[in-house]
Amino acid sequence: MNADRFRHEALLYHGQDEFVASALRFITDGLAKGEPVLVAVPATGLATLRRELPDRDAARVRMVDITWAGRNPGRILPALLLPFAGEETGRRIRVLDEPVWPGRDALAYPACVQHEALVNTVFAGRPAVIRCSYDADGLDRPALADAERTHPWLVTPAGTRASNRFADPVGTAAAYNLPLSPPPGSATVLAVTLDRLGFLRQQVAEAARSAGLPPGRVGDATIAVNELAINTLQYSGGLGSLAIWSAPGLLACQLTDGGYLADPLAASMLPAPGAASGRGLYAVQQVCDLVRIYTVPGRTTIRVHVSSQPAPPVALPPPGDRSRPRGAV
Repeated sequence: MNADRFRHEALLYHGQDEFVASALRFITDGLAKGEPVLVAVPATGLATLRRELPDRDAARVRMVDITWAGRNPGRILPALLLPFAGEETGRRIRVLDEPVWPGRDALAYPACVQHEALVNTVFAGRPAVIRCSYDADGLDRPALADAERTHPWLVTPAGTRASNRFADPVGTAAAYNLPLSPPPGSATVLAVTLDRLGFLRQQVAEAARSAGLPPGRVGDATIAVNELAINTLQYSGGLGSLAIWSAPGLLACQLTDGGYLADPLAASMLPAPGAASGRGLYAVQQVCDLVRIYTVPGRTTIRVHVSSQPAPPVALPPPGDRSRPRGAV
């Protein structure tokens, strides 16, 4: 394997024993080569790997419950993968993750595929190997087919082989730029205008509190909608509408305007230091449980969910951290 090239692999595993055996080989091989290792998989897999790894190895691995820290698929690149790579500039990194797991919210799935496709674009030419785990028994055939479309390499018990289904990453992401369902009839619909920003924030906060969200999450919802509204005013001529609805423990907001996000990476990248733009969508990805975007010339719709669960961390845990995050699944 050329150490200067990016390698994006899909591990198609059958059963937990197969996952653990493959994961242990992947981790220990990376540690033996002196590569920093990040493991971002569901809590069950994390617990097993912590038990099976020798203490000296576990102490060198960054471990994150992805069902918590990455429950918003759009957060995985800017909050997990890119910060980890940024900490290790000049060194080849190794990542084992599982962005699609059985039971993952179907509404989030298109964003998962877009994430997996665009990882190829974002990490092209970087010194990294990212292996994405897929439960071949628990996921349906379309999800496994998408894994083959978004990963140049497939890892199976029979060995590693090139994926003959791998497709252009930007084209694959565009194929999952899908229209969003309209808000329910019970939703509150408000115009987005400069003189109503304060009123919009107030309405979002009231709806979040009514849904049972704790104060910190009320603040997150307010920040997210405020950032989206500001983007509407700045980039779409100031014409937009906001729909707000809720269920116990969940606030949903959907903003539609006349703008267009031409860059498929606009919502996936870390903002450049000192950049005057690009921070709004980054902030929205950080604080929301789900961000779905549908954009075509002349129209963009962004749907966000904020739940009563604690917000994910703003920084990766240190190597060897064995604490279970509050709110983890």
